[in-house]
Formats: sequence, structure tokens, C-alpha cells
Amino acid sequence: MKFLKFLFVGIFFGIVLVKSEAVSWYRIFEMFKFQSFHMYGIIGSAVFLGILFLWIFRKFKVKSIEGNQINLPPKERSFTRYIVGGTIFGLGWALAGACPGPMYILLGTGVSSMLLVIAAATLGTFVYGMLKNKLPH
Repeated sequence: MKFLKFLFVGIFFGIVLVKSEAVSWYRIFEMFKFQSFHMYGIIGSAVFLGILFLWIFRKFKVKSIEGNQINLPPKERSFTRYIVGGTIFGLGWALAGACPGPMYILLGTGVSSMLLVIAAATLGTFVYGMLKNKLPH
């Protein structure tokens, strides 16, 4: 029963993404061709809200739903890893027409070709897990 809250949040998130057209292949295509501000507005709003909520969490020492203090460990900064990782992520997003979260939402809306994309993402994750210790991080 404890997982139900996450299921309902996921369903709500999926509805919001579908209604805002954030999972629309046409909107994503417009974004990559710099023809529309729609997706940049959604992504920019998400980044702004993420920054705002992280600031609020740190300032007011907000606790998680389980009552634990929310602490974010400092990240190792490396410009190259962000460029390479972002490029691979962006290429996958452009080729598939969806990033990881919306893949499942699109499958739920009846886009059965997402099964192939989900299988490829799972395989890619598995291969990364196998090669992780050999890659420069």
C-alpha cells in the first residue's frame, strides 16, 4: 500500500505531461529545430522551480515524507562529462522522440513503438552497468 502514493503522483505527472504536450513528438521536433518556445518554456520552468525548491529545502531544513533530512551531496564538477553526457542524452532524445520519463507515458497513451525505445534504453543501461568501472568518470 505504501507504493500507492508514488503511483498516484506518477499518474498525475503523466497527465500533466500529456496535457501540456510535453510528450508530443511534434513539440519535441519543433524544439530541436528552434521553431517554438513551448518546450523551452516547460524545461525552463522546471529548472527554475527545481532551483527554488532546492533553496527552500536547504533554507528551511525540509524533511522527506519519511521524516529524514533532505541532504544533497556535492557533485564532482567536470565540464567534459556534462558535455559528453548531455550530447548522448540529447541524441537519444532526438532519435527516440522522448526522454526516459515520457517513454512510459507515451506507451500508456498507446504509442506501441515506445516498447522498442524502452527495450533499447534498458539494454543501454545494462551495457553501461557492465562497462561503468572501465569508463573515465
